[in-house]
Amino acid sequence: MALQVRVAGTGKYLPGQQITDEQMDAQLQLRPGWVRKKTNVITRHFIDNETASEMGAKAAERALAEADLTFADIDCLVCASGTMEQPIPCTASLIQRAMGQEDSGVPSFDINSTCLSFVAALDVMSYMIHAGRYARVLVVSTEVASKGLNWEQKESAALFGDGAAAAVIERSAPDAASRILSASMKTYSSGARYSEIRGGGSAKHASEYSKSTEADFLFDMNGEAIFRMASRLLPDFLKDLMTASGASIKDYQVVIPHQGSAMAMRLLRRKLGISEEQLMYITPDHGNTIAASIPMGLHEAIRQGRIRRGERVLLLGTSAGFSLGGIDLVY
Repeated sequence: MALQVRVAGTGKYLPGQQITDEQMDAQLQLRPGWVRKKTNVITRHFIDNETASEMGAKAAERALAEADLTFADIDCLVCASGTMEQPIPCTASLIQRAMGQEDSGVPSFDINSTCLSFVAALDVMSYMIHAGRYARVLVVSTEVASKGLNWEQKESAALFGDGAAAAVIERSAPDAASRILSASMKTYSSGARYSEIRGGGSAKHASEYSKSTEADFLFDMNGEAIFRMASRLLPDFLKDLMTASGASIKDYQVVIPHQGSAMAMRLLRRKLGISEEQLMYITPDHGNTIAASIPMGLHEAIRQGRIRRGERVLLLGTSAGFSLGGIDLVY
């Protein structure tokens, strides 16, 4: 079912500390050029003294300004991130406070599907808008990957960056082209162990942390297993998503994938028939920013003039779980 919901404005924020591929080579004690060859991440940004909520607040304020709105126009704030600033309370409430809106009463909560959090939040909250529960929702993805990297896993450590992106979504006019045409998400938990942080929750509480258990509290990824699973499942997933809205891959002005890795981008193009002109590829100067990568790609596509009102866009990605998700929309 198509939903009369549109993206009214987007915003992005990157922390000031830039880490080049040469610096990452040195950090990982690798020969010069290894990081660029393996990941194609030339520059990524890491936080210094900033918090996830502060980054999210800045991206949110930019999205509101782009939509010519203020926080008073917002009915709900959703943080759609794979990393948490702290276990309790939800990061959305901390973003609200960082925006100076701590007494606003605006409902604020988190939706977490790791790298697909923004896609999941856009899907869920668009139905809330369609039903009339909310008129406008501010969705914020803010990620600090740098704090949880396992520097012994060099290939995955070289991929990630920090940053935030936000989008304001609202009901579109009945006669407007802008709408969400279809959305889908599928989870295959046989791959749940391929990408995880085991410690910090109730299974391995923070009180159990020690030098000998440190690896359980850091990011752990089996990149090859994820690649094989995505390669097997993505073609049929996309076929079903496009069938639901009667689309073919050529109908999309831009395809905005989760910027998982250069290898993932090559897989998407080869397996799914996405042209170089269609693909929104921001990995070289952002890295993998987890859930923020898709809204960052959307923001950049709009800013660069690669999509305009009335043009069709595909958001697509995978996440830990193992999940696949996508949204077919008219911007």
